[in-house]
Amino acid sequence: MSSPSVPHRIVFANEKGGTGKSTTAVHVAMALAFQGARVAAIDLDPRQRTLHRYLENRAETEKRRGITLASARFTVFEGDTIEQLDELIADMSKDADFLVFDTPGRDDVFARHAATGADTLVTPLNDSFVDFDLIGQVDAETFKVRRLSFYAELIWEARKKRAMSTIKDGKREMDWVVVRNRTGHVEARNMRRLDGALTELSKRVGFRIASGLSERVIYRELFPSGLTLLDKGHLGDLGTSHLVARQELRSLLAQLNLPMPARHEPELVLAASA
Repeated sequence: MSSPSVPHRIVFANEKGGTGKSTTAVHVAMALAFQGARVAAIDLDPRQRTLHRYLENRAETEKRRGITLASARFTVFEGDTIEQLDELIADMSKDADFLVFDTPGRDDVFARHAATGADTLVTPLNDSFVDFDLIGQVDAETFKVRRLSFYAELIWEARKKRAMSTIKDGKREMDWVVVRNRTGHVEARNMRRLDGALTELSKRVGFRIASGLSERVIYRELFPSGLTLLDKGHLGDLGTSHLVARQELRSLLAQLNLPMPARHEPELVLAASA
C-alpha cells in the first residue's frame, strides 16, 4: 500500500502586524482552491483568528445566498504544545494538496515551528525600513545591510538544516519568498533604497522577492462576506482598480511557483479572462 502524499506547506509568517499577511494568505489559499487544488488552512492566532473568521464568513455567505464557492477546510489551533500542533497538522494534512498556515504578527513559538517546517515560507512586508528591520538592519547613512535580524537567522538556520536532510529523507528544500505589499505608497527614493537593501540581503540569505498586493479598500470590504477578488460572479460591478488587484493576485500566485497537482478544474484556471 502506498503512503498518502504529503501536502505542500505554505506558511505566511511575519512577526510584525499590518503587512497584509492574512489577506494574502486567504487570497492565495482561495486561488489554489479555484484551480482545483484541495486546500486546508490552520490559523495559528487564536486571539485575532483573521483567516478563520474570513473563511467562516465565506461559508456563511454560501449558505445565505445558496451558492457554491471554492473553499478550504479550516481550523484554529488552540493547543498548548508543539505535539498538539503536530497532531493537528497531521489531521488537516489528510487528502490535502496544500496546507496553509496564517501566523500571528508577533514572536510566537508555534509560528516559529510552522515556519521552520515550511515548503514555501511567505513573508509579506510593507515597503518601509520599519518592516525591513524584521529581516535585516541597515546603516543609517549608506542604507547598506549591516546584519541579519534574529528572524532571518532563524529561517537561515532552518533552511540549512532542511538542505542537509533533503537527500536523506526526501524533504523539499524550503523556498523563502519575501512579498512586497503596498508598494504604491512608497516615495521613489525610498523605494530605490529598499530595492538595494532587499536585493543585497536576498543574496546573503537566499530568499526570493515577489511583488504582492497593493493597499486597496476592496480587501476590507470583502472580509464580512468572505468573498475574494476571484469570486467575480458574486461581487457585482467591479471597477478598474478591482481588476488591477485581481491581476496582482494572479501575478503573485505565478511568482510563488507552487507545485500544482495534476488534477484541476479547467474552467477555474486563473489565466482565464477577467
